[in-house]
Amino acid sequence: MKILILGIGNILFGDEGIGVHLANYIDEKYDFMGPHEIDIIDGGTLAQRLIPIIVEYDRVFVFDCVDVDEAKIGDVYFFDFRNVPECVSWQGSAHEVEMLQTLQMIDMMGDLPETKIIGVVPYVIGEDTTFSITPEVQEAAKLMEKILITELNKLGIEAKIKNPDVKLTEVAKESFKRGVPEESLKGLEV
Repeated sequence: MKILILGIGNILFGDEGIGVHLANYIDEKYDFMGPHEIDIIDGGTLAQRLIPIIVEYDRVFVFDCVDVDEAKIGDVYFFDFRNVPECVSWQGSAHEVEMLQTLQMIDMMGDLPETKIIGVVPYVIGEDTTFSITPEVQEAAKLMEKILITELNKLGIEAKIKNPDVKLTEVAKESFKRGVPEESLKGLEV
């Protein structure tokens, strides 16, 4: 079985980048052992451009932000994409709506793998940019991580910690550099 851990979000807007930061954090913290192939991808705000990638997998776990009626910042929701709770509207930022539409399109084509959403309610900052994450979402990320590891364990996958010292807040400061050739970063200070 091929399993995809997909981080979605806009890293320029604080909490709205948590999906990407958490995927990168999981990638740095764990090695996965077991009978299945696991890939971790920073999907950023690519939305529809992810279609050819998503359809190649048997199971997908999506880290993203969600908009939920009457919810507080940092509330975590875990659900199957085909059974979205009525309280989840996903009508937050543009990247959330685009990801919802992307998954719906794949589903309409009959190519959507089993897809679970591990979402959190973010603090929406508007137009200011920041790589920081609110304390509420930092705390929520621990639960999101635990949900993923528990679900992978159910599939016979063992998560071995390879880097116990990695910190989500430090990963968030560096997410924009991942996958960028080293020579492109020369002279860049953050």
